Amino acid sequence: MSQIASFTPCLVRPAGTVPSLGDELVDEYLRFTAARVRPNTLSAQVFDLKVFFTVVAKPPQQVTVSDVFGFIEAQRAPRRGDNVVRLVDGEAGLAASTIKRRLATVSSLFKYLFLRGLCDRNPVPRSMGARHRGHRGVPLVRAPKRLPRVLSPTEVVALTGALRTDQDRAMVALMLHGGLRRCEVLGLRLRDVQVGDRRVFVAEGKGRYQRLVPVADVFFTTLVGYLASERPTGSVDDHVFVVLKGPNRGRPLTAAGRVAARARAEHGREAMAALYAAFGAHIFDTAPAPDDHRTEGEVRELRGTREFAEPILAEAGLPLELADALDDES
Repeated sequence: MSQIASFTPCLVRPAGTVPSLGDELVDEYLRFTAARVRPNTLSAQVFDLKVFFTVVAKPPQQVTVSDVFGFIEAQRAPRRGDNVVRLVDGEAGLAASTIKRRLATVSSLFKYLFLRGLCDRNPVPRSMGARHRGHRGVPLVRAPKRLPRVLSPTEVVALTGALRTDQDRAMVALMLHGGLRRCEVLGLRLRDVQVGDRRVFVAEGKGRYQRLVPVADVFFTTLVGYLASERPTGSVDDHVFVVLKGPNRGRPLTAAGRVAARARAEHGREAMAALYAAFGAHIFDTAPAPDDHRTEGEVRELRGTREFAEPILAEAGLPLELADALDDES
């Protein structure tokens, strides 16, 4: 059991093992969680716990309710100044949904420690106020519940008309007419495209589920143009969508490429050397690789998350806000 008066988490990702944060109890919980959840969920929980204990700076046994409220306040603090807010909710700090997810991760940790008899209570309140039959109390963090926004036909025409390459048009057609997720589009391979049946095989879907998806003819028409005139002929990779220009020409596309593009646009070429070095070190030295526990698609999806990009940006000395490019689908 940890007896230290303070705790500063240090994320370590040994190849082929569960990530570690440097505290005996937290690491025990992560090993327990690793057997129950998907790799991407585990990575998100590791990052959430790292953020929490970085702010609180205490070992688990010393965390109080006041520390949890302080963490919530820190997460809601402005990220880019008091005069910069999100249009969707008017907040200057992290989104309520992000804070709520992080609190759920922390609460799960303390539930585990309580059941193990290693702490006397869970410092994360379930609600503000008493709970009784028929009344659940006021949520600690109220996150809005929003329905997905569906593009109108006019907006679809405007979107596809603004795309400059057949590659972009084919990728968007897959998402519009087949409902594929971003990671599923990036993971599509040539053998997965069934032209005769007018469908694609999603081999590495979310949660490792596979499915056959019928797609409209517009995708296959656009795909022919992309394969005939844009896709590098010398590419040895069988992914459908690959990088078209630059030193990575012919290699699979990744969502993290948008982060690099924004960094170049906002901080100039001189910032790219440190960023590329940090990306390379993280991918080849510390990041998880495909193995018996995670597929290539899950690893690729992980590389398109904030949990993957933010530590790299910090190591390169760049602002974490550049990770917002991951949410930019333009």
